[in-house]
Amino acid sequence: MARNKNSFVELLSAQVGHEFAASQQYIAIAVWADAQDLPQLASRFYSHSLGERNHAMMMVQYMLDREIAVTIPAVPAPEAQFRGPDDALRAALEQEKQVTRQIEAMFQAARAESDPLGEQFMLWFLREQVEEVANMNTLVTIAERAADDWFRIEEYLARENDSSTNTGTPPSVAGGAV
Repeated sequence: MARNKNSFVELLSAQVGHEFAASQQYIAIAVWADAQDLPQLASRFYSHSLGERNHAMMMVQYMLDREIAVTIPAVPAPEAQFRGPDDALRAALEQEKQVTRQIEAMFQAARAESDPLGEQFMLWFLREQVEEVANMNTLVTIAERAADDWFRIEEYLARENDSSTNTGTPPSVAGGAV
């Protein structure tokens, strides 16, 4: 019997692909920033790329632990050309908002299916998304204020710490976190 495409498991399976796509998109932003001689921005996005990869692997580990079949989907090519840092950052912000909607849908599906383990698993991701959207909003604001003086973005990133405030224990990562 085919699963409902909006079931928690189907949404979670699809999210693995979304997380890998986000990782690829962040690599593309990092490479673009490196090519523009923006090492702080590049470093931030190389790091974010690993975070998205780890999110995907957390979901993989959860599915393995719950004996749910895992399929690693192909991902679309990322956007790789940007008019400037503000353009790249707006793209990243929109991606984080989309991921937030996807995580919310998974939580709601788990709740609707009376799956407390699924709900509990998604709580860490919900907290993480609040932080991700807020951080990206801040970077967009900094980029807009910097206008054509891109090195002001670099100065901000060099000065500000990118440490996570999500104090919840993260889920296990299949194969280990990188």
